[in-house]
Amino acid sequence: MKTRYLSILLVMLLSLTAFAGGKEATVFILPVEREIDMQAFHQVRGGLREAEECRASVVLVKLNTFGGALDAADSIRSSLRRCAVPTVAFVDPNAASAGALIALACDSVYMSPEGSMGSATVVNGSGEPLPEKYQQYMRAMMRATAESHGKSMIGDSLTARRNPEIADRMVRPDESISLTASQAVAEGYAEGIASDIPSVLEQLDMPDARIVYYRPSLTDNLLGFLSNAAVRAILITLILGAIYIEMHSPGLGVAAAVATVAATLFFLPMIVTGAISSWVIVCFILGVALVALEVFVIPGFGFCGVAGGLAVMASLGGAIMESDAVTGFDFGGLVNAFFIILAGLVMAICAAVWLTGRHGPKIIRRHTELMTELSNSAGFVGVDMSLGRHVGAECETVTDLRPAGKIVIDGEILPAVSIGDFIRKGSRVKVTKYENAQLYVELLKS
Repeated sequence: MKTRYLSILLVMLLSLTAFAGGKEATVFILPVEREIDMQAFHQVRGGLREAEECRASVVLVKLNTFGGALDAADSIRSSLRRCAVPTVAFVDPNAASAGALIALACDSVYMSPEGSMGSATVVNGSGEPLPEKYQQYMRAMMRATAESHGKSMIGDSLTARRNPEIADRMVRPDESISLTASQAVAEGYAEGIASDIPSVLEQLDMPDARIVYYRPSLTDNLLGFLSNAAVRAILITLILGAIYIEMHSPGLGVAAAVATVAATLFFLPMIVTGAISSWVIVCFILGVALVALEVFVIPGFGFCGVAGGLAVMASLGGAIMESDAVTGFDFGGLVNAFFIILAGLVMAICAAVWLTGRHGPKIIRRHTELMTELSNSAGFVGVDMSLGRHVGAECETVTDLRPAGKIVIDGEILPAVSIGDFIRKGSRVKVTKYENAQLYVELLKS
C-alpha cells in the first residue's frame, strides 16, 4: 500500500515537472529599422521593458540600419547589456556604424545571407570622419562590448569569443572593415546565417515559440520626438523668444505661457531618462526667477534681466552638452552648444521683433502695444495741431489782449494770448509759438 502511494506521488511530481518544462516559450520581436537617434533609443528601452514584463524567453532585435547618433547607440547598447532577457540580433540586411555596436551588444547574432556588419567610423553630418579622440572612444566601446561576451576554450587555449581586434578595426577612418555574413560566422561575430525570423527560431530550437511584436507606445514616440535635434532647436527658439517678448511687455501673458510649455517639453525627455544634472535645472529656475524679478519688481532691463537671460542660456547649453555627450566634457562640445544657443537667440529675437511689430498677429501685439482706437464718436477729443502753421505770421488784434483776446489771420478770427504786456485792439502782433492748443503773440515794435 505504501509503495502504491509512493508511485502515485512520483507520477504526480513527474507530471508537474513535465508541465513546467513544456511551458510555451515567447520570443519578443523588437524592430530597429531606422536611423539610430534618441527616438530609436526610447523605443528600444520601451520594448525591452515590455519584454521583461511579459516574461519573454528571448528578445530578437531585428536590425536594418545604416547607423546614426553615437550617443543614442551607446544608450541602446547599455540597455541591451543590462536586459535580464537573453538578446539575439538578426541583421537583415544592414548593421552599419552605430548599428554594428548595437548588434555586438546582443548575446547572439544571426545574419541574413546578404547581410553585412561594420564600418563604425564616427563621422559628422557631411560624412567626414570626426577627430581621432572620437574614433578612440568608439574603438574603446566596440572593444569593451566584444570583450564582454567572454572567452571560450579552443583547443588548449582560452580565446575571446568575439575577437576585440576585429571590433577595433571596424573603427578605422582609413581602412574600416565590414563583415559579410560568412565572414561574421567565421570570425565568431555571428552564430549563424538565417534567411528570415522563422529560420532564426529554428536555429535557436524555438520553432513553435509564441511570437510577440513590439508596438511603440504613445509615450515612447512622444519622448523620442522631443529628443530630436531639430525639435530641440525649435524649443530653444521658443523659450528665448518668449522670454524676450515677456520682458518687453507688461503683465504675465501669452509669451510666459509659451516659454513655460516649451521649457517643459525641452527638459522632459532628459528628466525621464535621468540624463540631466541637477545644476542644469537649478540654473534654469534661477534664471527664470531673475527674469520674473525684472518684469514684475524692477522696471526696465537691468542687471537681473541680463543675469537671468544668461542663466537660462547656460542651463540650455548644459542640457545640450549632457544629452549629446559622448566623451564627457570637451571644448568642442562647449563650442557646439554655444553656437546652437546663439543661433536660437538670434532666431528668437528676429521672431519676437516680427511678432510684436505692426505686421505681427494681433493676439501677440495686443499684449505689447495699444490696439484701441480713440475715436471722436466714442467721446474722445484730440488736440487740433493744425493752428501750429500760423507760427511766425504777422497779424492784427481785433480785441484787447488782457492777456487773452482775439486776433485775425487771413480773415479768420482766432483766440490768442499775449506774451508780456497788455496789447490794445488794432495793434500789429506776431505769432511766436503754439502750445497747449493756444496761439501766443507779441507786440511788433514800430
